[in-house]
Amino acid sequence: MENLLDLYDEDYDPLFPVVCLDEKPVHLIEETRCPIPAKPGRCKKVDYEYRRNGSCNLFVAVEPLKGRRWLKATARRTKRDFAEFVKELVEDPAYACSRKIRIVMDNLNTHKESSLYERFSPEVARQLLRKVEFHYTPKHGSWLNMAEVEISVLQKQCLSRYIPSQEFLKKETEVWEAERNARRATIAWNFTVPKARDKMAKSYLSLLN
Repeated sequence: MENLLDLYDEDYDPLFPVVCLDEKPVHLIEETRCPIPAKPGRCKKVDYEYRRNGSCNLFVAVEPLKGRRWLKATARRTKRDFAEFVKELVEDPAYACSRKIRIVMDNLNTHKESSLYERFSPEVARQLLRKVEFHYTPKHGSWLNMAEVEISVLQKQCLSRYIPSQEFLKKETEVWEAERNARRATIAWNFTVPKARDKMAKSYLSLLN
């Protein structure tokens, strides 16, 4: 955990940017009847019935100190999908001059270097891995991934309603992503190593016993 907090505490370095990555499952739900719009003195009326259209996955990557984020809707959350998202991230013009992209993520079984080798040729996979460095959150410590902060904002501002299809999700998140990037919305992270040692003193003592 402390290694991760030290990483977050570093000053911004365009040569070694820190990017937090996570995924969010999205349930696809469609209205069966058109809602009745709100009128003066009357609230919007929505029918209680709805139609389930399955689910899809949403990749979310955010560079907290620079205020950039990348979102991608996919039908599934497989090793192939993860590998392709990492490739798109590495090849983004924003990182053309970066020497190493340090990616923070949890220990999901798809979040492995082997996923890139399974998707691409060994030459391409090795070239991509030379440009990235994976940093994993501790077990049961996925809350240390700042991508979860970004997903929380996304949920409140964009996903707190029915999403009927993957295509609809793609269009809505593209607009949200563009607006957030235009504002360079950053994340202020205040949980540092000293605070961790203070608030988690008992856990630290258990490691010494």
